[in-house]
Amino acid sequence: MSASQARAAVSGPGPGGLRRSWAELLEGRVRRQKLGPEGEQKVKESALRLLRSHLNLGDLVLEVEAPPGKQLCLSRWFDCDSPGAHSDLSCSLIGSALRDRAARLGVPVAVLSSQVVACGLVRVCEADAGLPPQVLLSPEQRKKLSSLFEVAENLSAQNMFSRLSFCQELWKVQNSLLLEAVWRLHVQKIVSLQELLESRADPCAVVAWLSRDLRLLCEQTEAPPPHAAVARAVLADFVQMFVLRGFQKNADVRGNVEPERMPQVAVAVLERMLASALEALAAGMQEGSPAHKAVSCWFGIFSGHMYRSIISTESPKRFFCHTLTQILTHKPVLKVSDAIQMQRDWSFARTPPLLSGLYRRLFVILSPEELVGHLQEVLETQEVNWQHMLSCVSTLVTCLPDAQQLVAGWVARLLARAFESCDLDSMVSAFLVARQAALEGPAAFPSYAAWFQATFGSTRGFHGCSRKGLVFLFKFLSDLVPFEAPRYLQVHVLHPPLVPGKYRTLLSDYVALARTRLADLKVSIENMGLYEDLSSVGDIMEPHSRAARDVEKAIVVFEHTGKIPVAVLEASIFRRSYYLSHFLPALLTPRVLPRVPDSREALVESLRRADKIPPSLYSTYRQACCTAGEKPEDAALGREVEPSCAEEPLGLLTAALQELRASVMAPTRHDALEAQMAVVSDRLCSALGLGEDSVGVEEAPVQLSIRAPELRPREQRVVDLVLTSFCQNLMAASSLSPPDRQGPWASRFVRTLCGRRLLPAVLARLCQLLRHQGPSLGASHVLGLAALAVHLGESRSALPEVCVGPSAPARGLPVPQLFDSLLPCGTRESSALCLKFCTAAISYSLCKFSSQSHDVLLSCLSPGLIKKFQFIMFRWFSEARDPPSWEDPAGPPWRPLCLPAVDWQRAALCLWKQRTLQELLKQEGFQLTYRDWLQLELEVQPEADSLSDTERQEFQQWAIHQHFLPAPSGAGGCDGDLEVACTTLVDVLMDVCQSSKNYDHSQNSDLVLGGCTGNRDIFSRLQAPCQPHLGALLRKRPRDFCLWPCLLQEMAADLEQGPAPPGHAVAREHFLFGVFRRRLQALAGGWDVASRLQRQRELLTCKRVLLGLPPSVLVGGPRAEQPADPNCDDFFHWVNSELRNVSHGGALTHDVTAHFFRGLLNACARSRDPSLAADLTLTACQTQCPLLLTSALLWWPCLEPELHRRWGRCSRSPLPAQLRRLQEAQHFAGSVLSRLVVPPAPGPAWLCAAALHFAIRRARKESIGRELGQLDGQGEELLVSLFFFSLMGLLSSHLTPQAVSSPKALDICAEVLGRLQGRRISWLPLFQLTEADAGLGRTLLRVAPDHQVRLLPVAFYSLLSYFDEDALLQEDAFLHVAVNMYLKLIGLFVAGETGTLWTVACGGELRAQGDPVSLITDARLFLLRAIPRCPKRSFSHVAEVKMLTLVSFKSTSVFHMRTLDTFGKRSIWCPARGISPGPGCLGGSAGSNTRAFLQLLAASGDCDPDVSAALLHRQQALLHPDLHQEPRLF
Repeated sequence: MSASQARAAVSGPGPGGLRRSWAELLEGRVRRQKLGPEGEQKVKESALRLLRSHLNLGDLVLEVEAPPGKQLCLSRWFDCDSPGAHSDLSCSLIGSALRDRAARLGVPVAVLSSQVVACGLVRVCEADAGLPPQVLLSPEQRKKLSSLFEVAENLSAQNMFSRLSFCQELWKVQNSLLLEAVWRLHVQKIVSLQELLESRADPCAVVAWLSRDLRLLCEQTEAPPPHAAVARAVLADFVQMFVLRGFQKNADVRGNVEPERMPQVAVAVLERMLASALEALAAGMQEGSPAHKAVSCWFGIFSGHMYRSIISTESPKRFFCHTLTQILTHKPVLKVSDAIQMQRDWSFARTPPLLSGLYRRLFVILSPEELVGHLQEVLETQEVNWQHMLSCVSTLVTCLPDAQQLVAGWVARLLARAFESCDLDSMVSAFLVARQAALEGPAAFPSYAAWFQATFGSTRGFHGCSRKGLVFLFKFLSDLVPFEAPRYLQVHVLHPPLVPGKYRTLLSDYVALARTRLADLKVSIENMGLYEDLSSVGDIMEPHSRAARDVEKAIVVFEHTGKIPVAVLEASIFRRSYYLSHFLPALLTPRVLPRVPDSREALVESLRRADKIPPSLYSTYRQACCTAGEKPEDAALGREVEPSCAEEPLGLLTAALQELRASVMAPTRHDALEAQMAVVSDRLCSALGLGEDSVGVEEAPVQLSIRAPELRPREQRVVDLVLTSFCQNLMAASSLSPPDRQGPWASRFVRTLCGRRLLPAVLARLCQLLRHQGPSLGASHVLGLAALAVHLGESRSALPEVCVGPSAPARGLPVPQLFDSLLPCGTRESSALCLKFCTAAISYSLCKFSSQSHDVLLSCLSPGLIKKFQFIMFRWFSEARDPPSWEDPAGPPWRPLCLPAVDWQRAALCLWKQRTLQELLKQEGFQLTYRDWLQLELEVQPEADSLSDTERQEFQQWAIHQHFLPAPSGAGGCDGDLEVACTTLVDVLMDVCQSSKNYDHSQNSDLVLGGCTGNRDIFSRLQAPCQPHLGALLRKRPRDFCLWPCLLQEMAADLEQGPAPPGHAVAREHFLFGVFRRRLQALAGGWDVASRLQRQRELLTCKRVLLGLPPSVLVGGPRAEQPADPNCDDFFHWVNSELRNVSHGGALTHDVTAHFFRGLLNACARSRDPSLAADLTLTACQTQCPLLLTSALLWWPCLEPELHRRWGRCSRSPLPAQLRRLQEAQHFAGSVLSRLVVPPAPGPAWLCAAALHFAIRRARKESIGRELGQLDGQGEELLVSLFFFSLMGLLSSHLTPQAVSSPKALDICAEVLGRLQGRRISWLPLFQLTEADAGLGRTLLRVAPDHQVRLLPVAFYSLLSYFDEDALLQEDAFLHVAVNMYLKLIGLFVAGETGTLWTVACGGELRAQGDPVSLITDARLFLLRAIPRCPKRSFSHVAEVKMLTLVSFKSTSVFHMRTLDTFGKRSIWCPARGISPGPGCLGGSAGSNTRAFLQLLAASGDCDPDVSAALLHRQQALLHPDLHQEPRLF
């Protein structure tokens, strides 16, 4: 049957016939006729020819699979049931059809196949052509495209597909192509993107098409989930390919230009996309608009994760550098003048978040050095967009602390180049960069005022003080004047460059020009605020607003210092117009005065007392305040105005903090965190009104009063907002992830906010919360504040120090150590808060910095907090006292701390068992040492302690004897050495005594050591087992001394009774005196009042500690050698070196004297021969420590009964011989005063003289002439010694107001001097005593304090009117002593010691008669009168005065002013050559008389030219008498 017949049989209408299907016809044909192999083949070929003749290739390549469970009839007809048969069949069918069609058309089959596939691709892309412009496929389109790509892959496998022809066909219909389809061609390796892009001959068209579709793609990245993921993948692959091919290191250069087309296209597309984004950003976009989405998406491609697959290459870095260059040079239309005027608006806080975020992403892959170098290169070689350049600088110094110094170096290089070649471009660039960096605050860059002054305010400035440099500088500054902001002009006027005198006209011309410009701007320098920040470029405030802020700042400074601020004093003198017109009216605003004067009223009164407020103005102020008190309701209404004014800034700050919390909580918004921080900081300054604060607030130490921290209401509201935000952010972030996964938000929060001017207010508020309101804090508050403390420790290098208290120490505390003072452990409540805070802080640190280095962890934690944590753990938990059984739970107990109900004790124990913490506690500086434990234990108040008395005693015994005493020194212990334990305890007790006098003592305290509330258990047990008499002795003393450390007594007694340590000699320094010696050596030396008072206070503390210990400390056990006398060497040395200089009138205090004799008698009672031991010790006292014997004579009436009673207990024999000698000396003195028969003076004579001197002082006689007459038969040594003690009494009367009055002491000295002169006894050697002397001279020096020996010239010339001049002139040593005393007297006057001496003696008021100037004048006139009368032999003795005996002056000019000007003399003199008064400045071997005399003349010439001339004239007259006689004419 032919084909036509077959069609007729099927479709022909027969009578009553039915139409049958094609399949039925075939089945019937098969039934009726069975074909052989050849027939079947013919049928198949016929069928294929039939299909080919009716085949549509375009539809065939788009055919998809049949529905599941069904099979195509064609497959069933071909009987292909094997797997993959359908695919092979369709491909073979398509391939056969393509070959047939190609054969008919006469074209290559590969070309035809490419055309067919390209046509199919276009049909798929145009399926949804009616929708808005798209670049993504629908699910149906993706399904069809998958089938098409399968066909293309098979065709390519059979070499029936041409990639080049396919690409050319696609470019013919490029406007119909969807970007996703092109991407899928690349992904499924049909045609790579590189092949496709390089096949187009017109690169511009390719760039335009790609840029358009990429922008559309960026807008669709926030589409529903299936499409968004595809869009991000498409964008990532395109960007990676462009970066890799466009920024490869070495392009493949060949003969033709085709391979270079792809890099050109890639770079062009990236540049065009960035340019369009920058233009959209400059034009302004609404958030959420398609343009905003596109820009945000494109800027997101600079995230580091985008380039993970190609990060090993240098392409990403080159791409980022190229992008940064394009940003900086994009449309450079702004002029330098525009940048000068507008750069204030380009700070980091005001830069669009998208642009600042782009900068931060670019900074990630480039180091700070590379960034600064690149900015410098771009600025030097190309025209830049100043807005982008300067906003990039702001972002750089804000976000990269390491770049701050690099930017400063860059500015310095620009200035050096500018002045080297007068390069104006470099000068402009330097100023703009420096000003822009200064806008970000002192934490990022020095303020502009500080920078300008440091750069041009010294001879080391870049201008070099040369005319060329100065002309260039002032020409540049003058050109800037029309465009400058007023702040910069004020800086230039108030901190001008250093200019030599001959070039001052250049400066004056510029200042005049700047002042004229400021006047045009209506800005007055005279009306500037006292604390105005010249580095701020904010708007100039009105004078009344500025004055109100100055008043607030001045009150704060006055609260911290207690003194009138220096700025206020300077304004009252140098800026009187502003002071009187604005500042005082703002300060003296009428108000209802409080009953207790507040800080404002105290400042007003201080200014009034200093005559800084006109009386009329003050009177008006007081009257207005009284009127305001009568109308409180009006005042109340006036006071209500201020809070409402602050509502708007606080509202803006609250909104900014809420936005910040959203950025913290949303992982996708972390990029905007830094920008939001800058916004919060800007709103914060507005809320606090800090735009005009004082310069250098961040650089100066923070003044903080711990006892009474105060905040202004506005400051407290702002700080509470900030702290609440931090706590809420922490709790919210912790509910999602642990601290180590929360990102850097907390660190940036602290660095951005607390690192600025808010820090003083934050610290004051923390002091209020932790120290004064601790029990009221909730768990979330404790956690937040603890985390804040950790991050403050992380930023410690950028934070100023804190000076605590009104009498703050000279050295401030770092901010982390401040928390040690805010968290005391003295009471149950404070210890509980301290435990909570320490547990939270340590847990947060261990979790936050677990992956970082150990040093970072150590820097974030305050050692004091960790030590307090150990201290409380040992005290409260017996489990902590056992050796640690380390556990390693899942992590530090941070998650349980975030629960509403926190079990702090359980959390602390869990933390204690952490292996990481135990390893941390082994680090040096974090171990709780024995000294640390003592200091903390002394703070505990027993009445408020959480431990009972029994528990506390058990804990102390465990801590000392079981924990610290046996522990090695490397672990903070004592190595088992009891002496080390006692030494440390004494040292800590003395520290507590000293600190009790500092700022932080309680006013109603029961303190043992001078007022500090602390644990009295360590020092309150009065009765020591080994000292049954101690309690009775202590009860006789003041209440403070009744509570001395019994524990120390017990330990000292155990140490004394125990065996000597091996390897040590028996006679060695007692540990107590070793402590005293080390502490006193650590003090500053000098004779100034501050050093002496500090030393006296330390000696007072030493004395109180000494008196609280057994007397055996002063007098040790018997020596090993025979005869065995008690060992007192340590005490003797301490008395001679220290106590002697704080003694009065040649004697120690009664308590020390009595303590020594008690110890002596106790030691004698333990010896075999008590009398011998006592005699040996007191005999040694005569030469080694005579001050003890003179002290015994002074206190003999009180001391004698106790000595008799004690000696009677230890021996039945009479008093030892040396004690009887003291009795005899006392009896001798009594006989002299009672005018009885005077027995011969018992030896030694100086001892009798001391007894007589003290007896005269006790008797308070007006005259002792008759008594002295009874001494005529005594030896000369007695009267000379009495004169020395009288001289010391005279000087004591000047130094001690409670002593005998100066006239009475002077009369006694005069009477003794008269007796000496009457008996022709030489007394001048008393003014020549030295330590090198032997015998009496050395003994007398060891009785007198050094400062009184220094004042002997005052005593010498105070007796001037009582001198027998005729007799003195015959003394060979007189001129020598008189001149030397005169030189030393002048030295004392120049050093200021004479003024202090007379002021103390006169009760604080200088007398009109007898002042140091009068004394020096009298001495000078005496010398000028006596020198011409001196014999020749006097000058031989004068020549022995050497240069070491002369007074040294620190400043010759000061000396000249205070001596010559005082006497009204004018002369030409040489600089002084080293004069030094000191105890015993005389002596030494005589050199050449002529040379020494010339030295004396030179020194005296420096001091007094007239005295020098008199000496020289007299010497020449004696050497050449003939030259000075009258001439004989005949």
